[in-house]
Amino acid sequence: MPASADVRRRLASPDDAPAIRRIYAPFVEETAISFEGDPPSADELRERIDATLPQYPWLVAGTDAGVVGYAYAGPFQSRPAYRWSAECSVYVARDSHRSGVGRTLYTALFDLLARQNYRTVYAGMTVPNAASAGLHDSMGFAPVGTFERAGYKHGAWHDVQWWQRTLDGAEDDTSGPPDEPRALTELTERELDAALHDDSGN
Repeated sequence: MPASADVRRRLASPDDAPAIRRIYAPFVEETAISFEGDPPSADELRERIDATLPQYPWLVAGTDAGVVGYAYAGPFQSRPAYRWSAECSVYVARDSHRSGVGRTLYTALFDLLARQNYRTVYAGMTVPNAASAGLHDSMGFAPVGTFERAGYKHGAWHDVQWWQRTLDGAEDDTSGPPDEPRALTELTERELDAALHDDSGN
């Protein structure tokens, strides 16, 4: 179980797909944390990474032993007025739970989203899920509603609870139209480096 200080964050690449699949597949096969029915193939995950990265961050956390977690963002809804909001997810390898990997990934992810001019981030979780609720609470999220019996998997109905977090710098953004979101590819190398190597934010 690596300590968060030993974990290095970086942008994902399609070559990370097999490692990401190894982390994600047990959540799909054995739990209702993911509502997918079958684990996506490495090729499908490569396509998802390629489709995400031009606009939104997809990050991996690794140690000398390999990738131990990942986090990514995507659109919250497709209609134009939603474009300052994003949805996020984080998954950590089972042998790295409670080691700070999820927190260090989210810290960088939210820093990048704020630099891109996103204002709000949402996360949906199947409940009950004490570990996920604890992480999101510690990262400044608050629950905003529950979709009851939203999905049926492994012989049971499951509720989905939605959590919301205002990104840094958005609290005072109340006058006039907000700046348009920037694609991830529009960030400078300095901005990317600052987000991926600074753990001072929440």
